[in-house]
Amino acid sequence: MLKTTAVSLLAISLAGCATMNESQMGRADAGTSLASAEDTIGDPAPVSELVDEVSIPYDSFKLANGLTVLVHEDRKAPIVGVSVWYKVGSKNEPKGKTGFAHLFEHLMFNGSEHSPGDFFEPLQQVGATDFNGTTWFDRTNYFETVPTGALDRALFLESDRMGYLLGAITQEKLDNQIGVVQNEKRQGDNQPYGLVEYEQLENLYPVGHPYHHSTIGSMEDLSGATLDDVKSWFRDHYAPNNAVLVLAGDIDLATAKEKVTHWFGAIPSGPAVAPVDAPVPTLDAPKSKTIKDRIATPRIYRMWAVPGLNDPEFLPLSMGASVLGGLASSRLDDALVRGQELAVSVSASPEIFAQAGQLVIYADAKPGVTEEQLGAALDAEIAKFVKEGPTADELQRATTTYAAGQIRGLEQVGGFSGKAPTLAEGLLYQGDPAAYKDTLERAAAMTPERVREVTAKWMSRPAFSLVIEPGDRTEGGENRGGWSFNGGTGAWAFTADDKGGPAPAYYAAPGTMAAAAATTAEADRSQLPLVGTLAPLDFPKIERTTLSNGMQVYFAHRDAVPVVTMRVSFDAGYAADPKDELGIQSLMLEAMDEGTEDLTASELATEKERLGVNLYGTADLDTTDFGLDALTPNLDPSVALLADYIRHPAFRPADLERVRTQQETRIKNELNNPGQIAARALQPLLYGTDHPYGVAPSGTGDLEVVQNLTREDLAAFHDKWLRPDAAKVFVVGDTSLTAVKAALEKSFGDWKAPAGAAPTKNFDVPVPPQISRIILIDRPQSPQSVIVAGRILNAKGTDDLVALRAANEVFGGSFLSRINMNLRETKGWSYGVRSQIGSPIDRTSFMIYAPVQADRTGDSIVELRKDLTAYTEGGEGVTAEELTRLVNGSVRELPGQFETSRDVLGGIANIVEYDRPDDYYETLAAKYQGLQASQLDELAAADFLGNDLVFVVVGDAEKVRPQLEKIGLPIEEREAPAIR
Repeated sequence: MLKTTAVSLLAISLAGCATMNESQMGRADAGTSLASAEDTIGDPAPVSELVDEVSIPYDSFKLANGLTVLVHEDRKAPIVGVSVWYKVGSKNEPKGKTGFAHLFEHLMFNGSEHSPGDFFEPLQQVGATDFNGTTWFDRTNYFETVPTGALDRALFLESDRMGYLLGAITQEKLDNQIGVVQNEKRQGDNQPYGLVEYEQLENLYPVGHPYHHSTIGSMEDLSGATLDDVKSWFRDHYAPNNAVLVLAGDIDLATAKEKVTHWFGAIPSGPAVAPVDAPVPTLDAPKSKTIKDRIATPRIYRMWAVPGLNDPEFLPLSMGASVLGGLASSRLDDALVRGQELAVSVSASPEIFAQAGQLVIYADAKPGVTEEQLGAALDAEIAKFVKEGPTADELQRATTTYAAGQIRGLEQVGGFSGKAPTLAEGLLYQGDPAAYKDTLERAAAMTPERVREVTAKWMSRPAFSLVIEPGDRTEGGENRGGWSFNGGTGAWAFTADDKGGPAPAYYAAPGTMAAAAATTAEADRSQLPLVGTLAPLDFPKIERTTLSNGMQVYFAHRDAVPVVTMRVSFDAGYAADPKDELGIQSLMLEAMDEGTEDLTASELATEKERLGVNLYGTADLDTTDFGLDALTPNLDPSVALLADYIRHPAFRPADLERVRTQQETRIKNELNNPGQIAARALQPLLYGTDHPYGVAPSGTGDLEVVQNLTREDLAAFHDKWLRPDAAKVFVVGDTSLTAVKAALEKSFGDWKAPAGAAPTKNFDVPVPPQISRIILIDRPQSPQSVIVAGRILNAKGTDDLVALRAANEVFGGSFLSRINMNLRETKGWSYGVRSQIGSPIDRTSFMIYAPVQADRTGDSIVELRKDLTAYTEGGEGVTAEELTRLVNGSVRELPGQFETSRDVLGGIANIVEYDRPDDYYETLAAKYQGLQASQLDELAAADFLGNDLVFVVVGDAEKVRPQLEKIGLPIEEREAPAIR
């Protein structure tokens, strides 16, 4: 998998300090000062107290072959996060070899010499969670979280592909993964703004610079990869002396030394990888470019190349960007969105790599605002910030938000952003596993003057200005991403490599240093290690109480980190939208985010940042939820803020008009996004437009409706559906039920339900009968087609769907499912294909999602139908191997599924909302173990029918229709929405 966000955890935290963006919620009142609001809500814990809570103690050792190992002990659950990081990424690729680091990451999942099958097979057998791999400019990493008893198997697998991979790489596997990666590139390119990264890298970095080409690489280079190429890449980079292994969780140092030495000790070290020189370039003069894309409104960018993690100035620059356009209360939000109302959205974010990075600022124009107007205003705000810098209060809020984010991240041992990757990143990029702590302490001590000084230094240089206008693209991504694409100007220095071709001066071949001899006896690799004793799931006890106004509260104690996660859930959801007011709830949620009767939008954002709280509102088909992630020391004022938001939205006319425009823009962007186009078309087709579920799954609704909703409409909907007798409160965290009830009683206890019964949704609406057919929606110039298909089932989400979901798991519910292994791993036509059983309260559905390369659209539908028929009618039912993998994986992954407070909260909410017993998740192991292949076959034959499966295809009709006509199904062609 290609990692498509900036690698630095700090950069992510600072750039997205308030994280929930469109869904964040609060209250506002034009006449109340922030000081009085603070007096009402309460004072937060000091930043120094938060900094003290951020700690990942670790031990380290190094094997004789150079492998560095970090060990963090965390006994909260019987799981261990395994994370292997190789210090090689796309910046190490020479000319003609772009995309190799990422391509090789894919090959590493295709089996090794002693485990020749798919890497995910034995991992799923042991119940691994959070398992994947990613590639970026500076590193490639692989990770999985496994039950403690399966650690030996995980280490066997990781060591086998580190030391014994070459014999398992075949031409067939290489050809297949080239196709998969090229479809991953097409899938990214096909999205709105999918070409921006190419423009950014090619214009900020000169040809030949290590960060000039994208990690995905070029089609030409990928197509030209040979077996010799990829084997040489492995020999030169995938050695223990170029890797870091982190074990975090239910393990100690002595055990780690014994196991790691056993499995990795005999692997010889490899040649030293020459360091890469990647200085930060400066443009000779300002640059500008205008391109077109299928977007709703013009977007204006300002970009600079800036220091990486190897330079201490990345931190004040990142903090400055957070204040300028990362915080919800940012300068750009207040000036351009809320103040002058020239933009519908703004952002300033640092994308920080190891040796350089980009500061990227953009603004999306409000309809009717010219690019010149918005650009001038944006430049004026940037210039003002460069001159003034942040205030002490702004800087303090940025630091508080960052520290709170780090604390929340400590609850997870592995995965994308838990403890293990935090330690590995620090060592790989900054030479210190504890760099996160040093960075946080420096952030807490940062002064406004230092931020102003560094910001002025880097943002006063010439910028690259990119404008994206609505329209048809004049070029795609097929010829982009390569090492020497001439979209940018300037060039890096060149020398000749040992093959006579050009090579960048920074690139030095790893050389021919002989591998070091093994110093440890070879481990027995004749078979996979047996899985040891696995602890069963111990789901937290659910405690209950009732507030004085009747609100039901459900609580579970978790003390891994000083955080409390809360959800106030209402029986509403998008299914509650009246059919003549589709989109009203989404607009209401956005308007609620603009303030309360006591806090303006900016004051609300400021208060959230001051408390270090995530506060957001969201909805699905059935429920409307208001979530809170609070630091335990700040629980009381955080709950007060949540209650203020829910109970007292202001719905000011000026705020409403602003969010109306934003929602109109979101709808238009959905109507330009291939996946959203397909989803918006399929749901009403299946359920019918009269059914509560026959709506766009995003909930954004209809453009014409949103344009005419009034403040009174929103207030009436709010008062009708958000009422205490329709609410449930779910809480998990480092506190007690007594403390939770006291905080809730103080803020919600006097909230009384209005007269009359709470409203209900009418699900007694028949769904229309379906005939299998194809709805083709024309989206010209699409390099991929998005295929979605579905049928409505008789089952409801409240039914026991364990067996039905197990049957779907075999067909399309996982990476190893039949349709994904066929279209991705065998054919190479897609980056990933899935099917799912929906989870609504009422009638559920069976759906398939398949983005495929355009020239294989018809073939892909043929294969999907063939696989479905074989499964349900052709006698190719669930095999013994599939059943074993399904049962083992489902049972063994249960403890890892509830690692974080949010995971537990979601489980409690499901127990309550779906009327399950409190020990429901603890009974699942026995249910899985009782599954029979014949049972799953019967369910699949009854529910996964192809005779009424409706297909929606979004793609280039000129290319796709001739393919579809060969299938023999009726075809209805529609034009893509012409809204831009």
